[in-house]
Parts: sequence; C-alpha cells; structure tokens
Amino acid sequence: MTRYALAIDIGGTFTDAVLISDGGQGWTDKTLTTHHDLLEGFFKAADMVLIKAGIELNQVNDVITHATTVVTNILIERKGSPTGLITTEGFRDVLYIRDEHRYDMFDPQIEYAEPLITRDFTWSVDERIYADGSVGKEVDPDAVAEIARQLAAKDVVSIAVCFLNSYRNPANERRFRDILSDIAPDLFVTLSSDVAPQMREYRRTSTTAINAYTVPTTRPYLNALIDKLQEKGVNHEPLIMLSNGGVVGARTAATYPVRMIESGPAAGALVAGFIARKHGIDNLISFDMGGTTAKACIIQGGEPLVIGDFEVDRRYRFKPGSGMPITVPSIDMIEIGAGGGSIARVDSLGLLKVGPDSAGSSPGPACYGQGGTNACVTDADVVLGILDPLNFLGGDMPLDAAAATASVKKLADTLGTSVEDAAHGIFSVVGESMAAAARAHATDRGINYRGLPMLAFGGAGPVHACYVAERLDSTQVIYPAMASVLSAFGTLVTPARLDLARGGLCRLSDINWADVKPLIADMLDEGTRALIDAGLDESAVAFEFAADMRYVGQQNEVPVPLSGDPRQSENQGDLRERFNAIYEKLYGLRLDDMDIEVVSWRVTAHGGEAQRAVTVSLPDQEGKPKSHRPVYIENQRIEIPVYDRNALAAGQNIDGPVIVEERETTAFILPGWNLTVHKDSSLIASRQD
Repeated sequence: MTRYALAIDIGGTFTDAVLISDGGQGWTDKTLTTHHDLLEGFFKAADMVLIKAGIELNQVNDVITHATTVVTNILIERKGSPTGLITTEGFRDVLYIRDEHRYDMFDPQIEYAEPLITRDFTWSVDERIYADGSVGKEVDPDAVAEIARQLAAKDVVSIAVCFLNSYRNPANERRFRDILSDIAPDLFVTLSSDVAPQMREYRRTSTTAINAYTVPTTRPYLNALIDKLQEKGVNHEPLIMLSNGGVVGARTAATYPVRMIESGPAAGALVAGFIARKHGIDNLISFDMGGTTAKACIIQGGEPLVIGDFEVDRRYRFKPGSGMPITVPSIDMIEIGAGGGSIARVDSLGLLKVGPDSAGSSPGPACYGQGGTNACVTDADVVLGILDPLNFLGGDMPLDAAAATASVKKLADTLGTSVEDAAHGIFSVVGESMAAAARAHATDRGINYRGLPMLAFGGAGPVHACYVAERLDSTQVIYPAMASVLSAFGTLVTPARLDLARGGLCRLSDINWADVKPLIADMLDEGTRALIDAGLDESAVAFEFAADMRYVGQQNEVPVPLSGDPRQSENQGDLRERFNAIYEKLYGLRLDDMDIEVVSWRVTAHGGEAQRAVTVSLPDQEGKPKSHRPVYIENQRIEIPVYDRNALAAGQNIDGPVIVEERETTAFILPGWNLTVHKDSSLIASRQD
C-alpha cells in the first residue's frame, strides 16, 4: 500500500501544502491564508494537493504535519486577544522595568516597545513563595474573586500568572488558577511554573505573557483541527512543528503556543541544513521570505544552532535586548516584518519605510484585488516587471497591475519621484532591511557572514535573494526545489522532539541530588508523554541531558551537554570537567579555583525517523526562454529573458539578468550573476568576478 504524508504550513499571507508518497512523488500548492478561520485555509490547501494526487484525506496514512507563523505574526503585529497579567504584589511593573539592561549604552533617547500586557491590564496578589520554595503567604480566595470581577469588566479572555519564585514551588500559582477556574471557567490561564519554570523574573514573565497572549488563537484552532480530521476519517493526531526543530502532537502544542513561535521558520532552517549537507556546504545563510515576515538563520556544520532562549520582535535595528525574551528552546534565527505583503509608507522625516505592518492575505497588497490600497512589496515587484501578473500561482490568482501601479503612484507623489523609482525604492529598502537583519544576526554570534552562500526560499525569497546576497557579499545563491513551500516540506523530514528545562540553582560543591532527581524525573515524564501523544511507542523515546552552568558570581551561563542521566552517577567531578572544557573552548581560559553552579537542568526527548524525499526528473534538452519582458533595474528598463523552471536541464548555464518562473514563485537573478542547474534540480546562482 502506498503511504502518503501531508504537510500544511500556515503563514501570514499564504498557506502552503505538500503531499509526498513513499514512492518519491510530490505535489505542492498554496492558497491565501484565511485569518478569519484558519481551518478553512488548512483544508482548502490540503484539498488542492489531494485532488492533484487523486486521493482522499483519509488515505493520508503516514503523517499529517503542520507548521505556522501565525503566533509570530500575532506578536509582531500585536493582534492578540485582550490579556491580563497577575503578579506578586510589588512586581506589577516587571514588564516595564525589564532586566534593566540597555540595548544601546550610548543612546540617551533609548526607547522600548510597549509591553504586550500593559499596566492597566496587570493585577498583583498579596502572596509569597520564598527563594527556597517555602510558602510565606498563601493566595486569598477573596482577592482572586475581586480580580476575576475586574477581568470580566475589561473583557479579558486570557491571563498570565507569574508569581515570585514559583519556579521553585508552583503551589500558589496553581491555587490561584484553581480558584479562578471555579469563578471564570472559560478564561485561558497560563502559569509561569508550567511554561517557563526557570529563574530570572523578567524573562519568565515575558515568556508567560507571550503564551497567554497567543493561546486564545492556537488552542481552539488546534483542538478543532483534531476534531475535523477525525470527522474526515483521519485516525492519527496531527504533528505540530515547534521552534526547537521537532514535532509534537497537536494537543501538547495547543497548550504552549510560545513553543511554536518559530514553527514554520524552524522547519525551513532544518531543511536548509539538510540541503547544505547534500551540496557539501558547511556554512550558509538560510533566507526565508514569505508574505509577512523574513527570516535569516546561520547554518554551521550543516546544522542550525538550537539555543535555550531567544528574542522576538526586535524593534531597534535588530539589537539584542530591544525585543521580547522567551525562555524556550528554539532554532537560532532572526525574524523581521519584511515580506511580500509588508506595507510601504513615508515617515515623519519624509523617509521611505517598509514594514513591519503587513496587508496579510486580506485585503493583501493592492494587486490582489481584494480592496487593499496600500503599496506593498509585491505591488512594487509587479510595477518593476519582476512578477508577471498573469502568471501568479500559475495564473490561478492573476494580479491587478493597474491597482499595483496606482498604489505605488500615491507613494511616489508623496516622495516627489517617478512610479518606477518609488517601486525600486520599496524593493531596495526591504532588501537592505533583510540584509541588515542577517548582518546583525551573524555579528552577534561572532560569525563572518561575508561570502557565505545563501539558500533562498519562501514565496518571495527567490525574488529578493540575489539583491540581499549582494549586500552580504555572498557569491552564491541556491534556489532549491519546492522553494516556495520548503518550510512545509521541512516538517516532513523532522523527527519528534521536545526540549525541557527546570530551574535548580545549586553549587557543585554542595549539590543535593535529592532535589535534582525530582526535577529530571518530571522532565522525563513530560517528554515521554508528549512523544507518545505524537504517535511514538514508549520504547522509541530517547533522551539527552544537559545543564546550564557558570562560575559562581557570573551573570550568564553556558549549556553543557552531559554523557547521560546525571542521576545515575551523581558525579560532580564529571560535571566540573565538562563545564571547564566548554568554558575554555569558548573563552580561552578556565578558573580551576572557582566554584561552579548549575542554574538549570535540561532534558531533550526525541525519537522516530523521518526519511522522506521527493524524486525530481529533469528534461534532457536545455530550455529556451519562453518570453522576454522589461524590468526596471539600475534606473532603466531592461529586456530580460524569462524561463520556465520545469524546462531547464541539468547542467544548463544562463547568464543574468534572468527570470525563472515556476508556479508558486519567481527567481530573479541580477546582472553579473550566472545561473546553473544542479542535478537535483536546484538552481545555483554564482556571482561573476
């Protein structure tokens, strides 16, 4: 029996679908995201590829995987539900005070974005858990009832509860939740002791607030998705892509949307590592540009880096500290509001800006013909001639060129320039923004980005990648097969995985293993349950162990992989030696006379294999241009040949400028570049000396 696997990736503008069989066949398609009802877009995209394959949904007998940037877009565009924050008395302003670090020490006018949950939606409770985990004061039920009344008066639908030291003892948070649930059972409640049981008050509160802000969207959606799939005869639970590069069951993911923030982008970064290894490239820049956001990730040694915390929505020149911190494991990347639907505008200084606001899928860019009037990046691409309005999505979604021109003209009139120059300004500004983000991402990690190859994917990525690559001094751009839906495909080659952490501050010199053992046992139990829910047998679940450690007196710690379960050996000497070795590798010295402390313990639960692939056959004869069209570049209109990607043969060489079209995206190669067709059907653009 043929086995079929289906992947759906819901983005801010488009929903992508990939269906593959164990025989190597593949079908892809995409449709506009239906923000009013995500299920509608999910099943519409699924039906499109199922019809192409000639099968029904209940014949998808392998896996159904799902990734989305919906959580990220909610945060970047601040479109979440009314959310409240409950803190310990005296800590009401924790999201405003932050961690007192300045992202720019030399800017006297430094500003931070308004927190997701403002002060007028924050309440405090007179309770206390001490630093050792003992209960100093319990929660008063009458105080909870009064807060519930005020929450209802402000139409709050979700709350984040973050009490002091609750990572050591969650008793008061759980008591607050239980009392509130009896009074307001429909309220979504997120506890910091569940979502981020680690020290550092601001980061824990920020993570909890983000989860609470987004869970009213994700939980009802994923629960309804499970029910709808069952109605259609699918007997297995869908798998959801997480930020750490693993998949888990939908019920597990629904409760913690904060783990899904980099869901779609993480899948893209993982498959970027896979492609890098296949092409024999150790290091490259993964560049994913969709309709709403653009993502950059550095691939080193064929793998993206997984980090223990990260920031979302950096507002000030992509500097660390200017965004919202999240203490959940994630693939290390940077994401900005720059996509095909990003809106162009003129700021108060008369400067052209693009994003982070997006027109999304509705009304979308003006050229979508759905009522949008703002000039967006896709409108500029149409005006420049890069995109063929009649060939968008293979002609199934023709674009309105006149509407695109009219929207850009309004911007041009404000700027006092021509329509073409305004469109090129949008194209170049969004390209510079993405290049700046990639530079910041690489520089923060001490990586020399200059000359690194770039992998371009996403619906808009191939359109803009060559321009961005020039700004990064890259000499090679790879346009893989299925570039427009690569993140969706990435979810199908990703094994189940869940990363967990528990705060447990202690010195190695007087570590109490009786305190450590319950923390690790709790993570092992949570990880096992999550992977069983994802369809694995308990015997297939494997674990990796690590600890975040530092010298006593230091502020920051480093992750230290362990050889196995530390409870088995209880070997402080091994922990010390492993930390010293990693610290010396990072900083060039070790401090043997200093005591070491563990800040957090970590467990990674993983299992299963994901050996899926699509076989692509190429024509024997070299393809010829199917047409020519004028494109506005370098202050003039230039006639550029247009090729059909499916007509290109392995080894074929084409000098730029050139446009290569496929159904779901367009690759735009600038002058001074040469395009070669790889035997795996990837297009490789190389910069000429």
